[in-house]
Amino acid sequence: MREATIILYGSYGYTGRLIAKECIKKNLNVILAGRSKEALQQQSAETGFPFEVVDVANNTSLRALLSKGKVVIHCAGPFRHTAKAMADACVETKTHYTDITGEYQVFELLADYDQKAKAAGITIMPGTGFDVVPSDCLALHLKNRLPSATHLQLAFTMSKGGLSRGTKKSMVEGLGEAGQIRANGKLTNLALGEKSMEVDFGVFKTPALCIPWGDIATAWQSTGIPNIEVYTGVTSRMIKNAKQIKYINWLLKKRWVKRFLLKRIDNQKTGPSDEKRESGRSFLWGKVWDDAGNSIESRLETLSGYTLTAKTSVLIAEKIISGNFKSGYQTPAMAYGADLILEIAGTQRTDVSIS
Repeated sequence: MREATIILYGSYGYTGRLIAKECIKKNLNVILAGRSKEALQQQSAETGFPFEVVDVANNTSLRALLSKGKVVIHCAGPFRHTAKAMADACVETKTHYTDITGEYQVFELLADYDQKAKAAGITIMPGTGFDVVPSDCLALHLKNRLPSATHLQLAFTMSKGGLSRGTKKSMVEGLGEAGQIRANGKLTNLALGEKSMEVDFGVFKTPALCIPWGDIATAWQSTGIPNIEVYTGVTSRMIKNAKQIKYINWLLKKRWVKRFLLKRIDNQKTGPSDEKRESGRSFLWGKVWDDAGNSIESRLETLSGYTLTAKTSVLIAEKIISGNFKSGYQTPAMAYGADLILEIAGTQRTDVSIS
């Protein structure tokens, strides 16, 4: 039974619930898990899946849980606080690790598990949701189109939607930190608001702000391109605010400030409404160029972020259960190629230009 079972940890969060519903559609074997017995009991009654109450910080209990599944979909963030404990337990129990993080620090951390994962015969694959499946696939697609590429820019934005409590908490944990790009193969600090540009997503153009997104880690692994920047669609006012916020970064780093903001988030709604999520769309753009002056662009349009996360995380878990995996540290595109995202119905990729 273990070989056909998914452990869904953090299953009762906003995204975890979407993933559980996707597993029901696919008729998969799932064990729900997390710290809240009350939430798990309610979710188990709703889904019919069994559950176990386990704190990720309790290695003994966590190993006992993971020994009952072939792969874990880890949904309990902020992942900078939980990924290491989960990955360690996965190596010890030879359970495949996946998660839905977008935190570049976590990608960097887990890349160091490559040899441990290979020795255990498992995959360590963070970022199996919106972060970073579509952008990782777009990056590799661009690299395949221009193998000599030395620079990569990626951008994304969404229509409608909103953020879940978990996403907001991850953002709060990153407050006060410098922006990041990859320059000459190394992560490099960047002041917030220092880089911005206008991006043409095809159906519209919008200002975009450079942010420390997961692709500065994953696209480096997937493509080997040494210079990487990631942008998100914003308003002109948001760019102005980003430039000003650097003056209070010292305050935003304070733990008591983060605790205050996290407490406020706990009192907010769990995430976007079903209507907004289902009708929303995600738009991505990418450009690569080389030292000879050659450049190309491509665009991607797909499902809204949370809907996409449910589908891609489950799709990848299914592949692993069927035996379709590579051991060691993997990004989604490294393991399954640039066309992985095209397996999601409603996704369109367009090659824009060659010069």
